Amino acid sequence: MRTSDLQYELPEELIATTPAGRRDGARLLVTRRTASPMVEHRAVADLPGYFRKGDVLVVNVSAVIPARFHGSRSDTGGAIEGLYLGPAGDGADARRWRVLLKAKRPRVGATLALTTADGHASAYSLVLESKIDDAEQPGAWLVRAEGPEAELGAVHVLSIVGSTPLPPYILASRKRHGVNVSDQADRDRYQTVYANNASAGSVAAPTAGLHFTPEILSTLSAMGVSIAHVTLHVGTGTFKPVTAEFIEQHEMHHEWCSIPPTTARLICDAKQNGQRIIAVGTTSARTLESFSPEQIMAAAERGQAAERWTNILITPGHHFLNLHGLMTNFHLPQSTLMAMVAALLPEGAPRLLALYAEAVRERYRFYSFGDAMLILPV
Repeated sequence: MRTSDLQYELPEELIATTPAGRRDGARLLVTRRTASPMVEHRAVADLPGYFRKGDVLVVNVSAVIPARFHGSRSDTGGAIEGLYLGPAGDGADARRWRVLLKAKRPRVGATLALTTADGHASAYSLVLESKIDDAEQPGAWLVRAEGPEAELGAVHVLSIVGSTPLPPYILASRKRHGVNVSDQADRDRYQTVYANNASAGSVAAPTAGLHFTPEILSTLSAMGVSIAHVTLHVGTGTFKPVTAEFIEQHEMHHEWCSIPPTTARLICDAKQNGQRIIAVGTTSARTLESFSPEQIMAAAERGQAAERWTNILITPGHHFLNLHGLMTNFHLPQSTLMAMVAALLPEGAPRLLALYAEAVRERYRFYSFGDAMLILPV
């Protein structure tokens, strides 16, 4: 499929740079995987009305790390900005990180003094150890964190000095329009209510999950809907634009994902009993489709999680083996996320573009803090 087949026009005012007032106050475009188009315009608060007893709702519980950091070079005083990518190597030394840096002529041995999210000095610094040769992450560095209890790892240090890693387009739009939002507000709303801090590792939110409230989850559970957890740590590659002429030529980034045995059992039982599996977000869907039914069955039977690094690219023509429906936000044009959503729909990209055109006409809000779409099974 040509990447240009996923192009659409979006008025800038429909790009959401802040979330809806309430999580479940976002709008919800509902459609089905049927041959004839069906569209309903609802609110996320209406979501339970589309579920039934026995359904399995799969959510990504990876927590977002406050991965963006700022500071200055100790030698020149020059400003630096960076983004935490993950632990170095096997993670044995929690003080050693992989980061992306925005700094003028960084050099090995330089020390970067870190500031807090509100610009105050901190007791933490990063020492540049070596540049990383990684085609997926050009400009990446290996650094060593220094400071009180730095050995506890990046999550501890960044909870003190980090800020919310909002998508670049949100930061740029806020700057253009003079919109100021506190980092604490962003931390609260750029995190799902079910995020597991023990599974912290994402540098971007699984955004479809941002719409859920404890009340919606409780209502679904009371209806007999199983809430199943998976983990996929969202990486910076999710923002990487597609430059290839054909979407299938795009080199996908790698992300770590896991299906625990309890979720594997729910998936297997749902399939056996003819019940529906609905994924919340493209990250949950990619996790499910990164494993074969046999691998998921093995995880259920052995009581051991199915885990792997995945770079799965889902495009129209993909045969979904482990899910029947999807809740997702509205994505950037010509993106791999759009391609995956198109793969779920009859007619593929043309149907998806028609739905997006409908959303534009109805003034839905787009992208990470925007509204959502629910694609139900036939």
